[in-house]
Amino acid sequence: MSIVIWADGRLCGVDDPVATAVDHGLTVGDGIFETCSVEGGRAFALTRHLRRLARSARGLGIAEPDEDAVRAGIDAVLATAGADVGRVRITVTAGPGPLGSNRAAAGSTRQTVLVLAGPAVRNEVSRAIRVPWVRNERSAVAGLKTTSYAENVVALAEAYRRGADEALLANTVGELCEGTGSNVLVERDGELVTPRLTSGCLAGITRELLLEWASADGLPVREARAGELAFEVLDEVFAGSGHLALAGSIRNVVPVVSLDQRDITAGEITLAARRLFEARSAENVDP
Repeated sequence: MSIVIWADGRLCGVDDPVATAVDHGLTVGDGIFETCSVEGGRAFALTRHLRRLARSARGLGIAEPDEDAVRAGIDAVLATAGADVGRVRITVTAGPGPLGSNRAAAGSTRQTVLVLAGPAVRNEVSRAIRVPWVRNERSAVAGLKTTSYAENVVALAEAYRRGADEALLANTVGELCEGTGSNVLVERDGELVTPRLTSGCLAGITRELLLEWASADGLPVREARAGELAFEVLDEVFAGSGHLALAGSIRNVVPVVSLDQRDITAGEITLAARRLFEARSAENVDP
């Protein structure tokens, strides 16, 4: 299927101009975004995604987008998209600005708001590699979902070059942090543990829901304690004494079956977490 595009209150063709060449999102990556999976023609967990979009806007220092307009855009693209639509992406930039990093004067321009609907492939398993680059947990944009994604592009390209679909990163102090587009969970000692948000990882919506639902269901899934998950914990997984899972809006919760091109097994708690997430998400499209 083709991509369906909504911009500035109207549906557009893929070749229609929707942003100026001096848009700050294009020139310096001054923007934020969200991606929701689509279930039964509706964007999954949309309220939580829009809440995080507003949080990213505040963190980046741009105005919070008009939620009603974004919702209208989502309704428009989903009403037009075909039955195989799998995802919706919302992108908001600071709008037109100078060629340098400084923004246009407040009130002198308007944001660019785009909503796109398109296909998505959801795999039942994932294959990951470790990469030498790190997340800066003290960055001004740590934990924000911004369009400054070049680091992720480079790391993910390396993953694909090595036959994987995700790259795992440490932070600057050697803690396990996240993947390029996923949160990571390590299964060890009868628990499934995910890095703390202070590691610099994104506060993923799937991660958030899994922690809530697992707690309610009595499944041992939790956030790590301070200093608990060094990047070297992946050595245990590589050696076969631990297991690994990824969580993300398109992936949902999936076991990692290969690390650094070595086959590894899926953990029992990981598989239980996947079943729990699938069951609970099927009950409510906007939990």
